[in-house]
Amino acid sequence: MNVSLFRKLIVEFIGTFFLVYVIGCVSLQDHVLLGPLAIGASLMVMIFAGGHISGGHYNPAVTLGVWIRGACSAVEASFYLVAQVIGASVASLAVAFLLGHGSSPAASTVTAAQVMLAEGLGTFALVYTVLNVATAPATSGNSFYGLAIGFTVFAQAVAVGKVSGGAFNPAVAIGVAVLGLANGANLWMYCLSEFLGAGVAAGFFLLLNREKPHEAPVASHDRAQDQTNQSIRAV
Repeated sequence: MNVSLFRKLIVEFIGTFFLVYVIGCVSLQDHVLLGPLAIGASLMVMIFAGGHISGGHYNPAVTLGVWIRGACSAVEASFYLVAQVIGASVASLAVAFLLGHGSSPAASTVTAAQVMLAEGLGTFALVYTVLNVATAPATSGNSFYGLAIGFTVFAQAVAVGKVSGGAFNPAVAIGVAVLGLANGANLWMYCLSEFLGAGVAAGFFLLLNREKPHEAPVASHDRAQDQTNQSIRAV
């Protein structure tokens, strides 16, 4: 493992840790009124903090989408997934130490199909946003990507939190199960729907964005050419 990849994995561990840590703390405190906002904000700040190093995935489903998009290798994606799951698991242990374990929710009338649709659509929205604001050539160098991604999670969590819990992230689903806040036997529903949502989002991204992964968009090229011409005229 080279030093660059090791640094990325540390960032992915830290980002996933604090995301799951906030989710766990919020979920175990009934008085927290702005839970979804806190979760979206924690993801936003972790993306701004580590996005320049690792890309700020903090989510195996996002990593899958980025891999399908062609912006990372299979080996790197595999290591990312391991770092994210470890980060989520360690965060769950930290939350349990601070606040104790939760109890699995009582039997619900929500069906598996409803949970999977909510998680699949929420993950689609998240991965679709990530790919377009953080990897598309046309939005390269923007300063809003963390805000856009964080608010996507916030919006989706508010929309379907009562249906599925609003994980949109296999690492989060694992962490919540470790904390006892969800039935571990239902993990397959979350992982399957989230990975499917991520894959479909990546497919739509590739369909709608025709540029090659590292090809500068025409608009950016034109701006760069204008700047060059201005510099030449100034000389």
